Formats: sequence, C-alpha cells, structure tokens
Amino acid sequence: IPLIAPAATAANVTVDEKTGETMDYIFRVCFIDPFQGTLMAQFAAENLGATTAAIYSDTSNDYSKGLARYFKETFIAKGGTIVAEEGFVTHDRDFTATLTKIKNANPEFIYVPGYYEEVAPLIKQAREIKLNVPMGGGDGWDSPDMVSVAGGEALNNTFFTNHYSSQDKDENIVAFVEAFKAKYNKEPDAFAALGYDAVQLLVQAIKDADSTDPVAIAEALEAIKDFQGVTGKMTIDEQHNPIKAGVIIEFKDGVQTVNTRIQP
Repeated sequence: IPLIAPAATAANVTVDEKTGETMDYIFRVCFIDPFQGTLMAQFAAENLGATTAAIYSDTSNDYSKGLARYFKETFIAKGGTIVAEEGFVTHDRDFTATLTKIKNANPEFIYVPGYYEEVAPLIKQAREIKLNVPMGGGDGWDSPDMVSVAGGEALNNTFFTNHYSSQDKDENIVAFVEAFKAKYNKEPDAFAALGYDAVQLLVQAIKDADSTDPVAIAEALEAIKDFQGVTGKMTIDEQHNPIKAGVIIEFKDGVQTVNTRIQP
C-alpha cells in the first residue's frame, strides 16, 4: 500500500538503513534533513559571508543531530571553520552559561537545529547577553511561539530553512493561502502546505496510472516528474524523495519573510 509522508524529514523513512535499499511503497513530499543542513551551511557561507560558525544542537534528538552533522560537513567543505560545538537536551530552558561559552569563541554565525520550544528561549537569552551574530536553524523553528517567547526584536538576524512560506508571492502559493484562510480563518503553515501537496501528488499518480491499484499507484509515484505543488516543483528521485527547492525564511521584527529560494 503506497504511503506518502508529508513532513517526515529523516533519511531512513524511505531507505532501509541496513541494506541501503529504497522502500518500495514509501514516498514523501518534504525535503530531507541532509538537504536542510546543507542548505543553511551554503546560505551562511555564501549569502552571509560567514567564515566561522558555532553549532548548538539538541543532543537528545536525531532530527537535530542530523541537521548539525550535514551543516558541519558542508560549512567546512566551503572553507569555513567550526569554532564551537555545544549541546542541550529536550526540555532545557536555561542556556545562558553555554551561550556565554559560545560568545567567547567569537563565531560569525550560530547554527541551532532544534524545535521552537527550546530555540525560542535560547535565542532570547543569547540576545540578552549581547550575542547578536546571525543565527540559523531548520523547519522545527516554524511556530508562532517563536515570536511570542523570544520577541520580535531578538529574532532579527535569524534564519531558518523551510519547505515554503505563506508570504511568497508565487501565484500557486497565493491561491492556496487565500483558499486556506477562507476555509480555516488562519494562515497555513508548512505542514498544511505539505499535507495538501501529499494529497495532490496521490491524485496525480492515480490519474497517471489510470488506476487505483496500489502497485500501479506506486509505479506512477516513482515516475512523477515536474509536479507543481504548493511547496514547489518536484520530481521523485530513486530514493522516493522530491528534488525541489528549499526556502530560507528570515525573521524581521517578528514577521517571517522570504529571504531566498535555493535550488538543490
């Protein structure tokens, strides 16, 4: 039975870790963690001009550890230096001592892959000790609580990778946002957009297969090319992941804005 994951970003969702074989019936419409870490390292080095970086990750969380690993590999490959690597664990709320240690290492950029519950107070505390360098993270930052906890001013000069932005002026996104707001009276986040794309991808596969037979649908999903979703145009690769662009979101006075779209 085909399964399409809207927001499962771990690489091993579609690939068996032991054998390296692609799962026959599992697909996704989101990009994967290695892509997120790579994307932010590329942005920090090329767009922000950072040559030194610190990594402050959630060591109790596979999502965070995966992003940190690929950020580090890519940043170093681009000629950058990692001057500090520190860790916190889920449910931590006091980060000042470690942030002071990171400040003393004098990085030009700080990568904080994690979820908003920890990241929001972490950024607030960083700004309180005048650690004002650019900071970045992954799609786990995408929550209104980032602003309500950290504050709009503290979030200035922070960036995160995401699957799409509701502020994007692309006509497909504008139409989706308007329809979503009319029905639910709120802004659609990335999970809403990915969920929508997952269903539309299934519809496309059924049309292409001209069948609702599970095997035929799976074969049609494998053959998807240049499918236009809300989160971008995607082609399914041999590991059942979408080849698609990623978006760098920047906080400006508490408002998420599109900084740039980066193609893989």
